Amino acid sequence: MAFTLGPRAAQAGYRLAGYQSIGSTNSEALDRVHAGERGPLWIAARAQTTGRGRRGRGWSTQDGNLAASLVIVVNAPLPVTATLGFVAALALHRALVSCAHGLPVSLKWPNDVLASDRKLAGILLESETLDGAVAMVVGMGVNIVSAPADVPFPATSLAALGQAVSAEHVFAELSDAWIDVYAAWDQGRGLATIRSQWLRHAAGLGGPIAIHTGDTVLQGIFQTLDEQGRLVLRKPDGSDVLVTAGDVYFGSAATGAAVERRH
Repeated sequence: MAFTLGPRAAQAGYRLAGYQSIGSTNSEALDRVHAGERGPLWIAARAQTTGRGRRGRGWSTQDGNLAASLVIVVNAPLPVTATLGFVAALALHRALVSCAHGLPVSLKWPNDVLASDRKLAGILLESETLDGAVAMVVGMGVNIVSAPADVPFPATSLAALGQAVSAEHVFAELSDAWIDVYAAWDQGRGLATIRSQWLRHAAGLGGPIAIHTGDTVLQGIFQTLDEQGRLVLRKPDGSDVLVTAGDVYFGSAATGAAVERRH
């Protein structure tokens, strides 16, 4: 089965380059940006051989899973373009709920999608600065048929959750879901709407979390996101800390000793 755009994405002028296997959809997207590509262009594959995730980590994409990267040009400052991670998360949430009826899907700050409290999908943003604009590569990986075992946060796949869904089906739904969420984002002007929608599906909101930021572990209660998408952590002394990046753990893992054992 070949990848195809959803009908609304095709009507909106998005294009698609589909692959059975590729080194990295994000790398391919960046190479095309350097060659003059300005999108909107999706690059999708069922397998990656050199995929990567956040902080230089590898991202395993076995045959039958989904790797998809979108090239778009954004007329917004770089700090604002970083909030496209929330747009991607919401689009993935809509696509997965549409494909896998009844599946409990939630969003994990800053850029993961969970199902049954395990990582089902991840997001990686990369960018190139242009004259007066930014070329963004929005990379998304979804565990369709398999999930890696040796990872810091437990992972799962749609197949492991009893969902017989293809990578091609998820991609078509994703490409259409992106249209509405990206329009609501409105070059960053609609971030308040995106933030509100993201919080409705947030994992761990109101509960204890631990965040690894470099060599530091922050512990407290996940209060909310601020207007810029930063996580607001309430410390035991009642003060709030704004967190811009880090690895988040919930429940029993939200203690220093439990988190340390995972690394």
